[in-house]
Amino acid sequence: HKQAESLPLLAGSVEFEKSEVGSGMASSVFSHQNFGTFSTMPIQGTSGYGYIPPPPYPVPDYGGQPVQSSWNIPSISEGEAREAFLEYASSKCCYSNRPAREMVLEDLQACNTYRYRLETFTESRSLEWRTKPFTGKIEVPVVTAQLPWNVPVAVPKMFENNTKEIMMPHTSSIKECLVCMASGKISCKQCGGLTKEQCDWCKGRGIFISDTCSHCSGTGLSASLCRGCSGQGKVNCSDCSGKGRLLTYNALVVKWKNDIFEYVPHQRNDFPAKLFQAVTGEKLLVDEQDMVYPVTNFPDSSINNASRNAVERHRTQFTSTARILRQRQIIEHIPLTRVEYRWHKNSYSFYVYGNEHKVHEENYPQKCCCTII
Repeated sequence: HKQAESLPLLAGSVEFEKSEVGSGMASSVFSHQNFGTFSTMPIQGTSGYGYIPPPPYPVPDYGGQPVQSSWNIPSISEGEAREAFLEYASSKCCYSNRPAREMVLEDLQACNTYRYRLETFTESRSLEWRTKPFTGKIEVPVVTAQLPWNVPVAVPKMFENNTKEIMMPHTSSIKECLVCMASGKISCKQCGGLTKEQCDWCKGRGIFISDTCSHCSGTGLSASLCRGCSGQGKVNCSDCSGKGRLLTYNALVVKWKNDIFEYVPHQRNDFPAKLFQAVTGEKLLVDEQDMVYPVTNFPDSSINNASRNAVERHRTQFTSTARILRQRQIIEHIPLTRVEYRWHKNSYSFYVYGNEHKVHEENYPQKCCCTII
């Protein structure tokens, strides 16, 4: 899951936050207690579930300022506005396209709207107990380091959540499965170990209405063998997969997480901000570094403030709990144009938004042109 943040919300804005061991090694002698297959238990001498803070490491300095200092904010033309409105009207079964064809454009107001996004890609490590069926051999990992943060682990694709587990050396032990008493078999739950199906007439009671069931002679069992165990009365133990023994070891769990902060300034009361989620914009800035520098020269000061707060917050929040491997910040321009027009001497308006030129309107002049026969 992605951890939520609470950065200062700027006036007239919409803000989104998306988010996803111990100092010493545990003893190699484990208690013969069944923790369940792939279970997790706390590390000895630590709290929680074995989280390991990273050792002190040089936090990268902020990278250089984004190179782009001249911002080119595009706008749509009258032809594009007219085409988008005509396509919108044609997609509505009860809208006449006459207003879209005959309208007189009076004004196109470019309402520059942006989406700021900061991604911080981190790596965290923890030690967790693992218990799984013992297949007869232990695949010993090629790991010589004793300290979790000294174990070399290849970083997967940047800015994508991922998890990898590695068995730590000298921590494994083999124990008998207590669920099946090392036999590998347990009683079949479907027939209760009786090997036969339940009688369909008396539902296993042996009595039908008020007399002894003549179909099963009062046994409550049919002549058919149990389909769950093929008439054996027992099935493989699910904890040990029928092996009778369990392998317990200390696993190094490495998690890569892409924490995302998004901010959309929005100041139009007559345009729902949620509509922006369905469209794409034009990328004005893509800045990727070990540690990005806050944007300072964007024309909309709220973007500069959001960038500064987000970069500082992510740096403070993650450097003490994980290693920051990479950061990326993106500014998108989402085209939003308010179009005012006249039709039959009346004034109307609509919005064109996104690269897809979607249309939003609340007062189309000619609806319900369908005739019901």
